[in-house]
Amino acid sequence: MKNKKLLLLVFFVVLKLVLQYFSINPAYELHRDEYLHLDQANHLAWGYLSVPPLTSWIALLIKLLGNSVFWVKFFPAIFGASTLVVMWFIVEELEGGIYAQILAATAFIFSATLRINTLFQPNSFEILSWTLFFFSLVKYIRTQNDKWLYWLGIIAGISFLNKYNLLFMLMGLLPAILLTAQRKLFLNKHFYFAMLLGLLIIMPNILWEFNNGWPVVHHLKELSDTQLVNVKRSAFLLNQGLFFLGAEYLLIGALIAFVIYKPFQRYRLIGLGFVFTIAIYTYFKAKDYYSLGLYPALLCFGAVYWERLFSLGWKRYLKILWPVITMGIFILAMKLLLPMLSPEQIVEKQAKFKKLGLLRWEDGKDHALPQDFADMLGWKELTEKTIKAYEQIPGRNNSMILCDNYGEAGAINFYSNCKLPAAQSFGADYLTWFPDMDSVKYLVGVGIEIDSPWQKYFGAPIFSDSVSNKFSREYHTAIFVLPVIDPTFTEKFNAEVKKRRKEFMTSK
Repeated sequence: MKNKKLLLLVFFVVLKLVLQYFSINPAYELHRDEYLHLDQANHLAWGYLSVPPLTSWIALLIKLLGNSVFWVKFFPAIFGASTLVVMWFIVEELEGGIYAQILAATAFIFSATLRINTLFQPNSFEILSWTLFFFSLVKYIRTQNDKWLYWLGIIAGISFLNKYNLLFMLMGLLPAILLTAQRKLFLNKHFYFAMLLGLLIIMPNILWEFNNGWPVVHHLKELSDTQLVNVKRSAFLLNQGLFFLGAEYLLIGALIAFVIYKPFQRYRLIGLGFVFTIAIYTYFKAKDYYSLGLYPALLCFGAVYWERLFSLGWKRYLKILWPVITMGIFILAMKLLLPMLSPEQIVEKQAKFKKLGLLRWEDGKDHALPQDFADMLGWKELTEKTIKAYEQIPGRNNSMILCDNYGEAGAINFYSNCKLPAAQSFGADYLTWFPDMDSVKYLVGVGIEIDSPWQKYFGAPIFSDSVSNKFSREYHTAIFVLPVIDPTFTEKFNAEVKKRRKEFMTSK
């Protein structure tokens, strides 16, 4: 039986990895966020304006491996497969059998995580680290061995270095601990030592934030003002049901089991923690995918409970139906949830996408494609036309490439193969990466608008073009070259950079 389980686990892991690579239509490129994270490998630090440092370390490894798209996609895929392995062992800890493991694995593979695990963003590692956290919590509750408290501290520290979102999960767990028998944790000295261990792990990032004026505070405010303001609480809750389409019965079963299934009563804090964390996210109008790390452990509890139910009476004859239903429902919906269709095919089926709210962007308006898909188009064209613009510069010395957003700058730096000077932007982390310019003679502008106070520094443009891919979020993005005719421009521009940095870094 042990060998059978191992072979089955290997099968699911291979299936997960294969699906990751075949769930993206070749028409799409990398996502705008991926370019930013990949560029962080060229600017290693203990923190960034947008995220903590762990993603940059993985980006460095990708760079050392050749920076190919294969490796960019490999790491989120392997994090997803690793999450599946951890879930397999959570089911074992809960004394579930092979059928429960099949249920949990099927629900995880055929879900929104298939999309998440195609993107090089902090989210894939976050889901893995949270699942490891809940595995350690289950181990501690079951064994009462204090070593698992230290593992909780280590995992929480590493997860924090990946994404600050962990704080919301911990906020949700705190009242859950107080309301259950696990409140005795607060009388355990090892609990506080474990917290101290986690604090030591995150301390370099905390010091970076302190020394740089807590830029995360400004980032969160900007996120709230420009993106979360358009998030509807009802949409957040509705989308929770879409993540594991076809496997909701496992999630509902888990929440019921925490109340009525005696073997799960000692784990009740996990169910309460889920409810409290979802409530916190709803209150703050968080993006729907922020909660994804909560679900793998919940699926495991649901799978074990349903395995118990299906073993009783005539229901055991229905066992085969449930994983088939989970796969079937997701397969019917996967072309809507994953970038498997070309942009032209999506436009043909636009009504289906619109009905599910998939065409609504952060601006609160409907567009031709889902925002995530539009964010994966036009980048190679943008880079090619930027290179063409740069080649028009006489001598090509003392020129600067200034982009409107981090996606443009990151894509140009990724695809240009050192044919261009590093592209810069006032967006996200690029604001802190501006070099001190000694003399700028030509400005290559990408997507920027020259405000009237700055127009006096430039002569007539010597080149202009724009992105022609109408499905791209960068459609009509202008690329142009301006000669600098006022030598004081460099000094003024450096002062503008310092001014904008100060807005993010309040102590500077």
